[in-house]
Amino acid sequence: MSHSLLTADRGTHIKIVVVSLLGAILIVLAGIAAHVSAGSEIARLQAHAPVVKAGKPKVLANSE
Repeated sequence: MSHSLLTADRGTHIKIVVVSLLGAILIVLAGIAAHVSAGSEIARLQAHAPVVKAGKPKVLANSE
């Protein structure tokens, strides 16, 4: 049995491509599921205190 990809036959290369594609799809699906569940929890948050808004910008300069 050879452990080199250079001497592997066509079937071995196809198996490697299929396994890598399935792994990539699994990672993408896990990312989508995590994003969707995180978004639904954030949407339910409510502010119980007054909201602080930013004031007018200030310019700090020194003319030396």
